[in-house]
Amino acid sequence: MSHNQCVQCKGRGFCGRPVCPILEKFKSIESSVITSKGATSIFGASPPAVFIGRHDYPSVMSGPMVPPDMGADESSMLEDPKQLLSMGIGDIIAARSRLVRAGARMHVKDAADPKDPLLLKSQELALSITPVDTEAWFNKPLSNRLKFDSVMTPMGPSGDLKDLDITENPNVPKKVDYLVYDDDALAKDAVSELISSNISQDHITRLLSIGLLGKERKLVPTRWSITAVDDMLGKDMLHSVRDHPQISDIMLFSGGAFGNHFEILLIPRVFSYELIEIWMPRAVWSGDSTWIGADGEGMDGKKGYSSLAGGYYAARLGALEYLNGISRQATVFMVREITPDYWAPLGVWVVREAVRNALQNPPQKFESTDAALADISSRLQTPIEAWRPKASLIKELKCQRTLDSFL
Repeated sequence: MSHNQCVQCKGRGFCGRPVCPILEKFKSIESSVITSKGATSIFGASPPAVFIGRHDYPSVMSGPMVPPDMGADESSMLEDPKQLLSMGIGDIIAARSRLVRAGARMHVKDAADPKDPLLLKSQELALSITPVDTEAWFNKPLSNRLKFDSVMTPMGPSGDLKDLDITENPNVPKKVDYLVYDDDALAKDAVSELISSNISQDHITRLLSIGLLGKERKLVPTRWSITAVDDMLGKDMLHSVRDHPQISDIMLFSGGAFGNHFEILLIPRVFSYELIEIWMPRAVWSGDSTWIGADGEGMDGKKGYSSLAGGYYAARLGALEYLNGISRQATVFMVREITPDYWAPLGVWVVREAVRNALQNPPQKFESTDAALADISSRLQTPIEAWRPKASLIKELKCQRTLDSFL
C-alpha cells in the first residue's frame, strides 16, 4: 500500500494485511511504558471507561478499562481531553498505556436484553460520572500489547475477562439514569438531551457504545460510537445554526494542538462546510510524501460517510459549537495541516479540541476571501498552489452571487 493510501486507511486494514505496518512501529514503546504484563487480576479506579472492539463483528470483545493500582484522582484525567491537552504525546501514551482492556466476547445484540453478569457490570460502571473502584480477573496472564488508532485514544494491554467486581456504587447523574431507562427515546434524541444537560461527550459516547441508549439497543464498537456522537451532535446543532442570521464579517481563526494546525475561515453566507487535510511528510500516516484530501457539504448536510473519516465530523462539530454559541451562521472553510510533530496517533479528540482551541483565539477580519486566503498561506508550510485546487468551496464562492449583490 502506498503512503497516500495509508493516510486514507489510518490503520483500518484496507490493505488486507493482518497488522498495520505503521502502527507496528509503535511496538518499541511497549517496553518503556508501565503495564501489568503477566498479571491475572488487577484492581484500580476505572476513569470510568469501557472498550468495545470491532473485529469479528457482530461478535466483539467488550468490557471495562481499568488502570491497576491507580486511585480516582489520577485515573480521572485519563479520559479528560482538557487534561490530556496539557501533556506531551509521549506522556499521554505512557499514561494511557496503564488502562487495561478487560474484555469478554459478546454479541452486539446482547445489549438489548443483557443477562451476562460481565455486560451488566460493565454497563453499571459506564453510568458513572466519577471513577469507580473495579477489580478484574483474567483467564490468562496479560500481555504487553498497546493499542493505537486514528479515532481512539491510545490504550494499554488487553485481557480475556473471567470475572468482574465493582466495589463501590457508581455516581450516576439523574439525567443519565432517566434516559438509560427510557427505551422509547431515539438515540439521537437522547444524545441531544444529555449534552444539553451538561453531560460530557465522552460520557455520552460511553453510554452509546455499551448499549444503553436508543430504542434498538446494541453494543457499538468504540471507534464507531465516537464518530456517531460527533455526527449526531453536529446535525442537531445544524438545525439551530440554519435559523441564525449570518455573520457580518469575514473572520479567520488560527490555532491547533499536537502538530495539528488549523486555519478556520468563516464567510458571511448560509452554512456550508469544507475541510482540506494536508498530511506533511513524516507525520504519523504520511511517510515521505505529502497527502492532500478534501471533503465538504452544503446546506442540506453530508451525504454518506466522509472520505476524511472521523476527523471530518470532529472538526465540523467544533465549528458548529462556535456558531451556535454566537447565534450566527456562516460558510466554514478549514485547512488542517498535520506536521511531523504529530508523530503518534492520539485519536480524533485531538481534531475536536484543536478546532475548539483555534476558535477561542481572537479572529482577524478581512474585506475579501482572497485576502484571507493569502493570510492563511503565510502560516502554512504547504504552498497554496498545492492545496487551493482542492478547495471546491472557494471556487463556488467565486462563481455564486448572493441576494445582497442585487440590492
